[in-house]
Amino acid sequence: MEGVHLNYWSLILVTLVILAALRSSYSLPTATTKRFVFNVEWKQVTRLCRTKNLLTVNGEYPGPTIAVHEGDNVEVKVINRVNQNTTIHWHGVKQIRTGWADGPAYITQCPIKGGHSYTYKFTIVNQRGTLLWHAHYSWQRASVYGAFIIHPRMPYPFSYQIHAQVPIILGEWWHLDVEAMEKEMMRYGSGPNCSDAFTINGFPGPLYPCSHKDTFIQTVEPGKTYMLRIINAALSDELFFAVSNHTLTVVEIDATYTKPFTTTAIMVTPGQTTDVLLTANQVPDSSGMFVMSAQPYRTSVFPFNNSTTIGFLRYKKTRNQKSKPLAFPANLATHNLPKMEDTNFATWYLGILKSLASPQFPCLVPQKIDKRVMVTISLNLQDCPANMTCQGYDNKRFYASMNNQSFVRPSMSILQSYYKNLSNDYSLDFPEKPPKAFNYTGVDPLKENMNTEFGTKLLQLPYGTNLEIVLQDTGFLNVENHPIHVHGHNFFIVGQGFGNFDVNKDPATYNLVDPPERNTIAVPSGGWAAIRFKADNPGVWFIHCHLEEHTSWGLAMAFIVKDGPIPSKCLLPPPEDLPLC
Repeated sequence: MEGVHLNYWSLILVTLVILAALRSSYSLPTATTKRFVFNVEWKQVTRLCRTKNLLTVNGEYPGPTIAVHEGDNVEVKVINRVNQNTTIHWHGVKQIRTGWADGPAYITQCPIKGGHSYTYKFTIVNQRGTLLWHAHYSWQRASVYGAFIIHPRMPYPFSYQIHAQVPIILGEWWHLDVEAMEKEMMRYGSGPNCSDAFTINGFPGPLYPCSHKDTFIQTVEPGKTYMLRIINAALSDELFFAVSNHTLTVVEIDATYTKPFTTTAIMVTPGQTTDVLLTANQVPDSSGMFVMSAQPYRTSVFPFNNSTTIGFLRYKKTRNQKSKPLAFPANLATHNLPKMEDTNFATWYLGILKSLASPQFPCLVPQKIDKRVMVTISLNLQDCPANMTCQGYDNKRFYASMNNQSFVRPSMSILQSYYKNLSNDYSLDFPEKPPKAFNYTGVDPLKENMNTEFGTKLLQLPYGTNLEIVLQDTGFLNVENHPIHVHGHNFFIVGQGFGNFDVNKDPATYNLVDPPERNTIAVPSGGWAAIRFKADNPGVWFIHCHLEEHTSWGLAMAFIVKDGPIPSKCLLPPPEDLPLC
């Protein structure tokens, strides 16, 4: 017996030594807590010959980059130092059981009042890549936004040697106060304004007045490969992006890996992100620079900014080359950039995106569904109230809707009401199909009633529901590409097409093998898109158009995912510092 006892403890000792050696060799990753402080404050910023007070975070425009690793716990203390409400949304972060940290005002929290603070706490679960953060109150995200980068714990699933990673944030510059613009638009029912410039990392570039000095330039070394982390933070435009004379290899969208493919340009809608690899393998001219550019993808008849923002890739001089004063190329043509109305390119590009679907990164698209919800996306005209002047088309008011429901934010956050079992501010009767069937994309506005109903109607789902949502564009005012963002869940784009969705034919064409996984989808102009996901994140989640004027008009809805069967599948309690209305 004594010999057996000694052998047992010897085995334990050897095992402990081996485990210690393994930990030393491989540095097993452990979750850490990354803490940040965001001061929301005014800053004087000059662009296009004008100086204005701009709402910023920590005085930066764009705001500071958050960089973490997958599995990290994140805490961001937001201190509101201005005399207006605010919130911050971590766009694309799944917020597993932490809906209190999601950020949309009056959906998951009441706003942070001036002089108050709130600490957002959440964990990065099974995500890696590029996302963004932005304000989610009124139109504050016009300037309050930044990159949210999640570094992987494991090596990238592609063989390129990456020399450096470069955030490229596409945005807009507005001379006017955006919050005042929204209030005027909603007061008079008028159409949207146009931005005064597009920007790359906050800089308009030399095609705009007074902007030669406000130009983004990225230096690269010949022969090196760079990861460009491209983010569309624009308030109201889908954008094409390209770099002259270079190709882009797409490797990730919305913080999920894709099957790599090469393209001369990409299309990215507001809220979407795309990681591309670029190799500096061209021969520059005497300036040493190549144009990078972004301009809108136009699908709307509404007025829009038809300008182009440009920056530059500057090739680093070799030892044998003499340095010259900085000078832009004589030819500023935006090579590789599609035309603004190039729906054929947009369709090809969005259609070629596929999930990586590898053993290490499987594509977990639901093969069967428990519920299908069909949602029409409409821009509407509302009759003008008596004794009031409206500035919309035909002296009416512009609104927008999903299934003829124009979403109204309540006075208390829906998540707080739901958690406290208060149902006075919302109802659970969001229609699961349009109130009536018609020729959605070929509608004659003169023959259809374009008035919409107003309210806060939600869809409620049991935990674990395999849900399919068919998003159908309509032609009440005009067909248009709509970027629809789903909070709290990633989804798979299993099908899309032009015209009207046919439930008897179109599901047979679905891709259930490697469909792209996203958090924001560009619903085709005059078409439809079908998305699937497992509703397994308890809480209240917003779905809305990421064109800000459309959300203001009511192109939004929300859904509840009920608690699961065990505590680890239930919504966590609210934090103590949660803002109150």
